[in-house]
Amino acid sequence: MATLRLDWEKVEQAREAARQIAEDTNAYTQQFTTTTVERSICRLLGIDGVDLMGVPLPNVVVDHLSSRQLLGHGATYWLGQAAISLGKEPQELAEAIAKGEVDLTQTEPVDPFEIQLWAEKKADEALSKIHHNRLIREEKLREYGDHSGPLLYVIVATGNIYEDIIQAKAAAKQGADVIAVIRTTGQSLLDYVPYGATTEGFGGTMATQENFRLMREALDETGEELGRYIRLCNYCSGLCMPEIAVMGALERLDVMLNDALYGILFRDINMQRTLIDQSFSRLINAAAGVIINTGEDNYLTTSDAYEEAHTVLASQFINEQFALLAGLPEEQIGLGHAFEMNPELKNAFLYEFAQAQMARQIFPNAPLKYMPPTKFKTGDIFKGYVQDTLFNIVTVTSHQRIHLLGMLTEAIHTPFIADRALAIDNARYIATSFADFGSDIEFREGGIMEQRANEVLDLALDLLQGIHKDGLFRTLEEGRFASVKRPFEGGKGLSGVVSKEDHYFNPFIPLLLEEAQSGSKRYHLNKIQSEQGEKYE
Repeated sequence: MATLRLDWEKVEQAREAARQIAEDTNAYTQQFTTTTVERSICRLLGIDGVDLMGVPLPNVVVDHLSSRQLLGHGATYWLGQAAISLGKEPQELAEAIAKGEVDLTQTEPVDPFEIQLWAEKKADEALSKIHHNRLIREEKLREYGDHSGPLLYVIVATGNIYEDIIQAKAAAKQGADVIAVIRTTGQSLLDYVPYGATTEGFGGTMATQENFRLMREALDETGEELGRYIRLCNYCSGLCMPEIAVMGALERLDVMLNDALYGILFRDINMQRTLIDQSFSRLINAAAGVIINTGEDNYLTTSDAYEEAHTVLASQFINEQFALLAGLPEEQIGLGHAFEMNPELKNAFLYEFAQAQMARQIFPNAPLKYMPPTKFKTGDIFKGYVQDTLFNIVTVTSHQRIHLLGMLTEAIHTPFIADRALAIDNARYIATSFADFGSDIEFREGGIMEQRANEVLDLALDLLQGIHKDGLFRTLEEGRFASVKRPFEGGKGLSGVVSKEDHYFNPFIPLLLEEAQSGSKRYHLNKIQSEQGEKYE
């Protein structure tokens, strides 16, 4: 692959500044848990379903403890004590709490060491399900194979899971590799996860565990018919970030949008709450073998893509370090960026190419997610098709991994099945025609693209060093990302942040880290064997 001549000393300085930013932020957030982290633990312990009023049972349990000011001890502690003293499973306890038959604080005290042993056993059982799902994915990819070029990623968003399934199957048969089920507008601000299959949504479909199961089943069926593994994507951002990560792990999703900065900037979720939630959600995704997608592309919807390109790179560096701290290996860190410059800008294509190529070189092992032009789509479908074609050329030439396809009808309506078919045809045509273009060209030394890439790197380094000096929280308060200011103690969800008590423990963290490391080792071994033409073990 042709490479830009970058100042690698500055790259390492930027990465080091981002590492310190992530570590400093984590040092603060690790003092706290949140209501949704504890609900995630309840789900991992097997609690599911709703009460007679439709309230999810994980919420019932956590609200029960919160109302007594005892959540800082952790849901694991109280559930373990009650399970041992009453001889009940967590699901039975949750149902009894919902009926007013059990008060977790009134059960017979149990030795904390005995509670820890109980919790570790339950955690191991839960992780075995996630491990099994990961092995199923790996086996299917071994059986069917997986191409090395960009994965063609398309969206379904009817609001009705059963209609989504019809459209998803059609897209897979047309050639899509990743199906993303867009979440209904506003779900990121719900502080609970809806339950069951859903048939109504606005701009998307409810993210529920049953919807995940139905779509996974449908795509497996279509994948078996086609002899390909079809990846499934959804969102674990918002106020229920780690809970949805659990649901995705249990139903074998493959890709999940997961980015606290996105929630802070674009959904006004409290920065403390969502950064705490992000840490645990990424542990779950790491163990499940899920590729996360970050939301840097969204910065360019509110800011000028040329002027603010360095904020995208700075955020990529920060997101990479947060992900590594949570145990995500590089091959699961799908950093986001986008082809969003004004098409009237002279040399816009060169600047877009430089940005994409720079990201590819700085994050060589990350499955980068490249977003198509949307901001400057006007409804002129012919011009829109040309814009998407240029985007496809950059995607293939700079070796992006997750290729979200642009739609010629962007700015008009939700894509029709035929619109997706045209987008897939365009992407496949470019992938064939430009297959080796990136390895058969050279970038002119000191040319427009090299100058642009190094300029963006310089600005990103300055920004990162400033963030390290001032702290991430103050940076967000001052609006240095996407020109959006957010207060430290403002936004949605702050009331769900809880200080940990001295004997708080989360039995899942060491097991999740261990599973993530084991899966990463298998990935690299299988990759080496595949490259050598050997059969996977």
